[in-house]
Amino acid sequence: MPALPDGDPAPLTGALPPPARARVGAQPFGIYVHVPYCTTRCGYCDFNTYTAVELGGGGSRQDYPRSVIDELRLARRMLGPVRVQTVFFGGGTPTLLPAADLVAILRAIDSEFGLADDAEVSTEANPESVDPGYLADLRAGGFTRISFGMQSAVPHVLAVLDRVHSPGRPAQCVRWAHDAGFEHVNLDLIYGTPGESDHDWQRSVEAAIAAEPDHVSAYALIVEDGTRLATRIRRGELPMPDDDVLADRYLLADELLGRAGFGWYEVSNWATSAAAHCRHNLLYWTGGDWWGAGPGAHSHVAGTRWWNVKHPTAYTERLAAGHSPALAREVLDGEAQRLERILLGVRIDAGHPLSDLRPGGLAAAGRAVESGLLTADGYRDGRAVLTLRGRLLADAVVRDLTD
Repeated sequence: MPALPDGDPAPLTGALPPPARARVGAQPFGIYVHVPYCTTRCGYCDFNTYTAVELGGGGSRQDYPRSVIDELRLARRMLGPVRVQTVFFGGGTPTLLPAADLVAILRAIDSEFGLADDAEVSTEANPESVDPGYLADLRAGGFTRISFGMQSAVPHVLAVLDRVHSPGRPAQCVRWAHDAGFEHVNLDLIYGTPGESDHDWQRSVEAAIAAEPDHVSAYALIVEDGTRLATRIRRGELPMPDDDVLADRYLLADELLGRAGFGWYEVSNWATSAAAHCRHNLLYWTGGDWWGAGPGAHSHVAGTRWWNVKHPTAYTERLAAGHSPALAREVLDGEAQRLERILLGVRIDAGHPLSDLRPGGLAAAGRAVESGLLTADGYRDGRAVLTLRGRLLADAVVRDLTD
């Protein structure tokens, strides 16, 4: 797993720096809940997740809801009153916990902070971890949105990714979610898996569209150091994903999704309407604040960023002792915050204000318009807005704009 940044030691009390504490509530606020459990580890995954064997007898799933509720109480003491606009349960596989546990955590969030009347409440789910009754319990408990990890519709691609669900299962889950009353359903896809052909990828995108979600996310496969996939590629068992192939796959996804009525609103995300946008992720991309609860979770409030200890046992022990689970933190200065605003803001369809750029970045924006990477209309309106070609080269565009 990737190492966390060093940062500075976080206080055992969990207290925020006074300037950050004074600005609580100035930006939209959300809560992320990390559930670090998986039945098996996928070969490409480097997230902070654990199977039962890896836990070594500590940090059990049974203890988790109580521990995360303890952290939420700590968050309320540190932040004071602030209304929660969005909640997102990620993992790992949140739906390995009983639905009643997820609902209990959501109720604790509402009890401690109060959920906005129109709060978006999302959870990730693996297709094999839910059934109609489970989804009905989530919806009745206040969840409004669900995201299924489909990844591919092709058996041999799923096998390389170590995904265990059958190809038709995600579509079945979408039907169950609609039947349970979920209006907003996402399917996650991955492109560029070794051995995946253009036809395989087209089949996957078309299968996702046919399932009738109102949101699709499509991410290029990244080979992370330390994963089983990286080891197999290093041994020559599998080829490394090719950048040109990844670009072609992205273009095909955008074409097929656009034809089906999905519009991009972030480089890797498409939705059928503005109402279907993931508001929690938009909170990240537009400079909002959030508290991340759970092992290894990251938080950000008013320019102060911190992250929790990674192992579930260490996490539970800290909270049981009355301490914050935060391991370290960093306080971003004004320039660092500006750079992050550009990094994230340029990736969304609204773009980023040119007024936030330094002279070098402004000159780069003009060149990007001439090169077809930023739209001329956006530039005239005072915003840096990516073209389709610009989306393919988003990292390079952002790098130039931060000069």
